[in-house]
Amino acid sequence: MPIINRISEFHKQMIEWRQDIHSHPELAYQEKRTAKKVAKLLKEFGVDEIHEGIGGTGVVGVIRNGKGPMVGLRADMDALPITEANKCDHASTHEGVMHACGHDGHTTMLLGAARYLSETRNFNGQVILIFQPAEEGFAGAKAMIEDGLFEKFPVDSIYGMHNMPGVSEGNLDVGPGPRMAAADNFEIKINGKGAHGAMPNESVDPIVCGSAVIQALQSLVSRNSDPKKTLVVSVTQFNSGHANNVIPDFANLAGTIRYFDKTTGDFVRKKFPKIVKDICEAFGAKAEIDYKIGYPPTINDTNAAKFALEIAKEIAGNKASDSQEPMMGSEDFSYFLQEKPGAYAWIGNGNSASLHNPSYDFNDELLPVGASFLSRIAEKTLSKN
Repeated sequence: MPIINRISEFHKQMIEWRQDIHSHPELAYQEKRTAKKVAKLLKEFGVDEIHEGIGGTGVVGVIRNGKGPMVGLRADMDALPITEANKCDHASTHEGVMHACGHDGHTTMLLGAARYLSETRNFNGQVILIFQPAEEGFAGAKAMIEDGLFEKFPVDSIYGMHNMPGVSEGNLDVGPGPRMAAADNFEIKINGKGAHGAMPNESVDPIVCGSAVIQALQSLVSRNSDPKKTLVVSVTQFNSGHANNVIPDFANLAGTIRYFDKTTGDFVRKKFPKIVKDICEAFGAKAEIDYKIGYPPTINDTNAAKFALEIAKEIAGNKASDSQEPMMGSEDFSYFLQEKPGAYAWIGNGNSASLHNPSYDFNDELLPVGASFLSRIAEKTLSKN
């Protein structure tokens, strides 16, 4: 089965929804206009229940046909603090904020599925439409869960998708196992002793100490972790000093750590502070460490991924595959997958600017493809047969 004909019929309206949302981007937990638009459209579609304010600005819709099982479909709504470079008619009207990751498209694809499923109801059970806030670093998925999402709507499985620049337009890729990495972050303050730049012997130089810390942290990857498991340790900030002839008394480091499995994460969190403190002690300095555990890895359930791939092949034919390359980026859909079986797919955005780029724009030709994919997942999961 290719793209659903009924969804193709309102493709033009979906483009209008998407471009309107793109023109009015909102940051994490500020998605008030977007949430109101989503709720208004769901009401127009005849969705049975509409719940607002879940997890802050999240919206949940319920389409019911009998009292059977529940399937969850998720889209994210927030934008990024980036100034848009595009000069198109639907460019951002909010200075310094833009939809540079395609969440406007994700929201619209789920709205398209909501309209179709509400009209046809070719299923037995309940479709739970989850419009999530604050994916971009602020754990909106976790906030919705903590606000009782799965107590109020105990779905049996959950599915989502993300557009992917550089993947051929309309491709649907989904595979089992880890798809996106965990993302921990850290900040280190190295307290040394300042001195004149010409008298280093009177100092405890935090810059030299910090350089040694950076080098030593790479041993977590090269000499401590299992080489068969993926681990990335990146120090991305090193700030210290203000004058050419002054050795400062402190230095600040910050960065991120990425991995796919819990064992690696546990090992890093145990070993990381010991390396930092031991190196600093050897230099006569002291370290203050703030290690922040971030999003967990996004791990597709094997059976759910196989099922999603079957649906992808129905919609996209030979443009569907299980060659979904794991990425070291992170995604808070991972919190949902810790609670429920499900899968997260890529949909190819074609030859566009990369994600989080000021020249990025979502490809509107994907809208009926993604809406059809989500709709068929719901219909097949809740099959009348």
